[in-house]
Amino acid sequence: MKYIKEFRDGKKAKILAEQIKKEVKQNYAFMEFCGGHTHAIFKYGLTDLLPPEIKMIHGPGCPVCILPEKVIKQAIDLTLDRDILFCSYGDLLKVPGPKGDSLLKAKARGANVSMVYSSLDALNLARKNPDKKIVFMGIGFETTAPATAMAIKMAKDQNLTNFFVFCNHVLTPSAIQNIFHSPELRNMQELKIDGLLGPSHVSSIIGTRPYEYFTEEFEKPVVIAGFEPLDVLQSILMLVRQVNEKRAEVENQYIRVVDKEGNQTAKNIVAEIFELERNFEWRGLGSIPYSSLKIKKKYKQFDIKAYVKLSEEKVLGHKACQCGAILRGVKTALDCKLFGKTCTPENPLGPCMVSAEGACGAYYHWYINKKVENGKRDKTMSLGHD
Repeated sequence: MKYIKEFRDGKKAKILAEQIKKEVKQNYAFMEFCGGHTHAIFKYGLTDLLPPEIKMIHGPGCPVCILPEKVIKQAIDLTLDRDILFCSYGDLLKVPGPKGDSLLKAKARGANVSMVYSSLDALNLARKNPDKKIVFMGIGFETTAPATAMAIKMAKDQNLTNFFVFCNHVLTPSAIQNIFHSPELRNMQELKIDGLLGPSHVSSIIGTRPYEYFTEEFEKPVVIAGFEPLDVLQSILMLVRQVNEKRAEVENQYIRVVDKEGNQTAKNIVAEIFELERNFEWRGLGSIPYSSLKIKKKYKQFDIKAYVKLSEEKVLGHKACQCGAILRGVKTALDCKLFGKTCTPENPLGPCMVSAEGACGAYYHWYINKKVENGKRDKTMSLGHD
């Protein structure tokens, strides 16, 4: 298959679903790490095609969802400096921090906050506004880190002295390791994972090699999956076969994009600009050693943390919000008493409702907002009608 439409073929999807049903021999619990996979599963109603023996668990692969309230507060605090123009991706603007405050609300109060689509947009703002300190919020997994690194390198090459980065890039393998080491997973009554649906975009950068550790150390099969519905279904079938055959290997379904070594050019620019941070606090997962990136001393003139002392005070979110447990795969959106009531995309009380890649946001958009009763999708949302 060559074109996107072919990967959304309803007839082929049903054939794959029937094959999965034929091969199931037990109950299976598979975690899709990436928020893009969560979105695809909801959008195309793949859970309706899967047999009841297969349970999909939503992981922490949503870039804005995993940022702790403390980081949101630090970002809001930075906007208090009238000389700063704070730049961020759009979905981060609505993420609630302390007492429901957000960058969007700070902007409404008069703060200089600008939505950008890339780090290069922020770099252009630095060129056009030499009297302002342009602070770019560098967030995301290995997918977006190379673009932030390139912006820093370009700023140095162009001698831009008013461009800064608030770096909060995080690393996928560290998060997966944390989940496999979690008390919930050790206590099988709380969380059971038989295999991992590996992320697509992240793997296009880091390759498949880093996942070999998990298959060897934890004996869990990993299948790198594309984003389209047929990609996901085929990858689930591959996981079922591995479990049935008692194998634990890294398999690559997304061969049209991902290879074993990844994008060496992207990895090189990241290695030049960044180094590992000793600790990083993840929402829901806690403090994970060496799970994030920081700017190297060689480029510290672009690190806003080198100029501003940021508050390290622990900030608590809404008491009833279950985003932390949802990100760990222990609970689902429907387990949260706030979901769809006081917490909606228009009034998010937790980050999982803000982003399109968040589990709560995806569930609300594709089920609740479409007025589909009893968790079932209507025919207009089915495969082949896009």
